[in-house]
Amino acid sequence: MLTVKRESKVSLTQQVYEQIRSGILKQKFTEGEKLPSTRELAASLGISRNVCLEAFDRLITEGYLDVRPRSGTYVAKGITFQREEERSHPVFPARVSNLSKDVIDFRAANPAMDHFPRKIWGRLLKEVCIDTPEEAFAYSGSEGVRKLREVLSQYLLKIRGVHCHADQIIITAGATQALYMISRVLTHHNDRFIAVEDPVTDEMRRIFSIAGAKVHPVPADEEGIIPESLPLHIKPSFLFTIPSHQFPLGGTLSIQRRVKLIEYSRKMDTYIVEDDYDSEFTYEGVPVHSIQGLNPERVLYVGTFSKILSPALRIGYVVLPPYLVNRFRELKWYTDRHTSSLEQHVLARFIEEGFLDRHVRRMKKIYQKRREALTASLREHFPSAKILGQSSGMHLVVEFPGVVFCEKVKELLHEAGVLVYPVEDYALNKGAHQQKVVLGYGSLTEKKIKEGVNRLSEALQRIKEAPS
Repeated sequence: MLTVKRESKVSLTQQVYEQIRSGILKQKFTEGEKLPSTRELAASLGISRNVCLEAFDRLITEGYLDVRPRSGTYVAKGITFQREEERSHPVFPARVSNLSKDVIDFRAANPAMDHFPRKIWGRLLKEVCIDTPEEAFAYSGSEGVRKLREVLSQYLLKIRGVHCHADQIIITAGATQALYMISRVLTHHNDRFIAVEDPVTDEMRRIFSIAGAKVHPVPADEEGIIPESLPLHIKPSFLFTIPSHQFPLGGTLSIQRRVKLIEYSRKMDTYIVEDDYDSEFTYEGVPVHSIQGLNPERVLYVGTFSKILSPALRIGYVVLPPYLVNRFRELKWYTDRHTSSLEQHVLARFIEEGFLDRHVRRMKKIYQKRREALTASLREHFPSAKILGQSSGMHLVVEFPGVVFCEKVKELLHEAGVLVYPVEDYALNKGAHQQKVVLGYGSLTEKKIKEGVNRLSEALQRIKEAPS
């Protein structure tokens, strides 16, 4: 028996259609069964006949019903099948932050999103929508908008000493996609071995693993990856490094170590993948130029605007040796066709008109003040602590003598309203960094930073005084 609910937001036509369709699929109406006429059905439901006519027309069009002249409307044949029983499968929750607003989160690599240049970006977006030729709204090449790649090649040469032509740049949906594509292109079925500095962000490890690669950890210290520890018994598909501000330890790789990496790549006939995600923010001395500028033929240079501007802007890039470009273009095409073209046009103008340079200069001042607030608070509350990697980026590492940051300590700190990130969590080989934590300050105000360190101090003191 069909029913309708007049108070429902679903139209009467849709209600009638869905009930008959569901009844047929659940075999409440059998094949060949004659249905009441639209006039009879409308009268029984107390609705307009036109509602029933519309519902029947749709069911006839989709093949659920057959009309037999001078006979009536019947359930069509050939649509009954045994439906499989629904089995329950675990669904893992999406990574959505459920932190209380009162918790101070020292997560690294989060930029100051409250300082995103909204007005400028909005104005440029409006200009692009009005001024850009019609072809900009069509499909573009998988490699990305030509204008952005030209502007980017000039910008990277000036800022990071990267030597490349616009045709060597592939625009990606952030650095994550770039690294996944690199893993797919450079690793082969019988040669899926990657040398990765250790510790390293867990996101990178997952990207390489999902691409089917085996990760070989290479120890890193306060100065970055240790070249003498690179594997010699087997050739890696590539060597992954973050030389400008190693994550998480924060070291800047010296020119001597960079030269050793290049010599290693030549000796082993392999590639170096250089991730350079926050090198613009240097507070002490002059930024060291990229490894790519020393050896463009063997280095793949990866960058993103997520840390400079905002994670919402999903634009990254990879600079490739010329002979790898076509393979990357093909894979990019099959991955997602191309990255959002309108945002690429806006970013090209943002860089070309000098807004990016101004934004970086402004953010360096803000991050420097936040860094100073963090280091001053740490020295006040933890005079014996050792601070590492504070010369650049948006995070630093602190070593607390006598404190092991196990899961229990992390939980107690969370209960105290502060989140920190143990370096040990990023390590492949465990045991060498148990007393170190990563403290990101990019997204925290100076007031929040000071309060966070105070909470950390009080919580660690309570933990030390608690009976074993």
